This record gives sequence, structure tokens and C-alpha cells, in this order.
Amino acid sequence: MRSFSFSERVKLWLISWAGYLFIRAVGATLRYMFIPEPGCLADSHGSAPPSIWCFWHRSVLPAAYRFRNKKLAVMTSRSFDGEYIARIIQKLGFIPVRGSSSRGAVGALLGMRQQLEQGHATVFTIDGPRGPRYVAKPGPVLLAKKTGVSINCFYVAVERAWILNSWDQMIIPKPFSRAAIYASSPMYVPSDATDEQMSSLHQQMQETLERCKAGAEEQLSNSN
Repeated sequence: MRSFSFSERVKLWLISWAGYLFIRAVGATLRYMFIPEPGCLADSHGSAPPSIWCFWHRSVLPAAYRFRNKKLAVMTSRSFDGEYIARIIQKLGFIPVRGSSSRGAVGALLGMRQQLEQGHATVFTIDGPRGPRYVAKPGPVLLAKKTGVSINCFYVAVERAWILNSWDQMIIPKPFSRAAIYASSPMYVPSDATDEQMSSLHQQMQETLERCKAGAEEQLSNSN
């Protein structure tokens, strides 16, 4: 882990507490609905057996509130941004596992595997930490092959939100909005999967993520 200067430590303290309090305050006003596909392993509160979950980075705020205090293991970057994210989600009852697709990837996947072995579900913001937006990285497919647990996808759409001008177009929910969570049925990766099969399953995961996003947004549109 990197060390931080005094000014960085002060910023981390301020940002992490402000982020935590904002998520708790706004999240408590949101009205969630849950749309599971057949065979979905999670319930509407996010309780699930040891498994791998993936979602797009932009819906991290409404997801963080809904699935708080479940001891879900979440991969977070070793960067300054990743540090305050790790501190926020730890306050919300998640388990941060440090590393990302660009830094410390092997160690992070080992950490996620250990969390699965300890009985915790794991979560990837699958196009993070810096994008490209809506392009899934392959780590969960490799982890599923090594562990035999399922890959599952979800998306949280929010009825009314501010959209940041950031790489992920992050969703900042407006108070008292409705939020739709669309969660997929599980997919499995054979332990003897070939490179060709791994590539095909990676594409299947990408398509499942896209289907979850479309399903959540359609649910909000149809319920208006």
C-alpha cells in the first residue's frame, strides 16, 4: 500500500466521511424495486451465496446503499481515488480488496478468491477504474474458472439523477427517486475451459451486463 502525505490524509478523511454520509442520507430516500431473472442467486436485499457479481461503474452509488452491510468483497484501485472509495465502502459494511485491472491485478484476484473461500460474495465494477465505459474486463471469467462459482450481473437504474461529466457518466441519485435493480441468472465457467471458450464466455458476460442495463431502464420506463 502506498503512503499518503498529511494533506492527502486530511482530504481522504473529509472525502470518505462526506461520501459515506451522502450515500446514507440520499439512499434512505430511494425506493428500490428488484427484477430478478429466472434462477437469480440474490434476493432483493443483495444476500447471496459465495458468487461473483459484476456491474457497470456508473451505478456504484445507488448500489452501495442497497447492498450495504452484507460483507460483500469489492475490488478497489490502489490509487488515491481508490483509497477514499475503499474507506467509504468499508464504512458501509463492504470488504475492500485492493488492486485493479491496471495495478495489482494478480494480487487482487487472489484476494477475491480468498474472500470466496471464506464464504463472501465478490463484486467487480467491471469497467473500472478508468474505463472504457461499458467494456467488461475479463478478470471475473478467470476467477470463475479457478473457483467454480458463478458469474452474475446486475445494474441499478435511477429515475431521477444528476449525471457527472466523468468517464463513467456516474449516476448521482436525486432524493426520493425510484431505483430499479435488474439481476441476471448465473453463468458458469468450466474448470477446463479453453482460451476460445474463455473468450466466448467473456463476450457472454458483456452481453449479460448490457441486458441488465436495458432491463433496469425499461422497468423504470414501463412503470411511469
